[in-house]
Amino acid sequence: MATSESKNTRQPRAVRNRLHAKPGDDAFFRRIVAAMRNGVLAITRDDCIALINDEAYRIFDIEPRADDVGRPFRDVLRHYPEVVQALESAASTALLANRAELRLKPSGKVIGYTLAHVHADSGDTIGTSMFFTDLTRVEQIEERERLRDRLAAVGEMAAAIAHEVKNPLGGIEVLAGLLRRKLPDTAEVQALIKDIINEAKMANAIVQEVLDFVRPIGLQVEPVDFREILRAAESLADSKIARRATTLSVALPERLPALQGDTYQLTQLFTNLLTNAYEALEGHGGVTVTASVATHTVGYATPAVRIDVTDTGPGMPQDVADKVFDPFFTTKAQGSGLGLAIVRKIVDAHDGRLSLRTAIGTGTSISITLPAHD
Repeated sequence: MATSESKNTRQPRAVRNRLHAKPGDDAFFRRIVAAMRNGVLAITRDDCIALINDEAYRIFDIEPRADDVGRPFRDVLRHYPEVVQALESAASTALLANRAELRLKPSGKVIGYTLAHVHADSGDTIGTSMFFTDLTRVEQIEERERLRDRLAAVGEMAAAIAHEVKNPLGGIEVLAGLLRRKLPDTAEVQALIKDIINEAKMANAIVQEVLDFVRPIGLQVEPVDFREILRAAESLADSKIARRATTLSVALPERLPALQGDTYQLTQLFTNLLTNAYEALEGHGGVTVTASVATHTVGYATPAVRIDVTDTGPGMPQDVADKVFDPFFTTKAQGSGLGLAIVRKIVDAHDGRLSLRTAIGTGTSISITLPAHD
């Protein structure tokens, strides 16, 4: 005689997966779903939204509407065709993957999600549910670790080459200076020697930049006033490139917390950002620096300061924007491609966050979030 347990094992799985709870607790269950830290989305068999929580709206950057429940899910998620495709394929797939990842466009967010069929007691499929979470921060940390691994080998090689090149460059500059003193009356030769010295200095500066990039950062962390950092960065940027008609506007709140960081490294960071912005503007337009109080999460929430450096330049296409922080990538005729890579390295060393917003014709804005002194 079969036991009740053996009878249950022969029942369809959809029938066995029931919720054991008191009848009439719908309001309680809805509050549970609303408070979940994962996005929850459910659609009916006729492709309409049956349930969506606030976390789903946040991850998708969708403004909630009172009539979303009952609307076709393709309308609500029209900006995310990849999510629509995943839900459509789930309806016609018998066995769904336990977990998958998806990169959302155009936001660039990465979500990890699980799809499941919703069954009636009879075993019939009556809808599809999607549980998902924002993995963007996790993905960024993993990418940072992969980048560090790649740069470790490249750094050793670059440092060796830079040291070998630096000595002959110094010799060329010294010998050219001696030659200039020996031929003081020949204007044409003097001009050529001046060009040689300038090119040697430029090459030496690039070599020094490579050495700065591959050298490990040793932070001397202390409370730092961002206003002092910005003043020093502005002075250094002006010494590197002629600003000409380019304007610099600064808008800082009166009560701005001190940064928790290394004065020298942060000065270099913002010097590079200003220099890069001036070069993009080519003597026209303006650069704006703003700051605001923020929250930074590294395992737990900590006080932070967000600083935005925005220019009115020509902007960048997306394929270029995706690479600007990569080492040795540059669109300039002369340059090492390390200015923004060093910015990223310094931000990472401070456990900060870095993001870029740009488009052709709309300028570029780089946001830096750094821990504040608590």
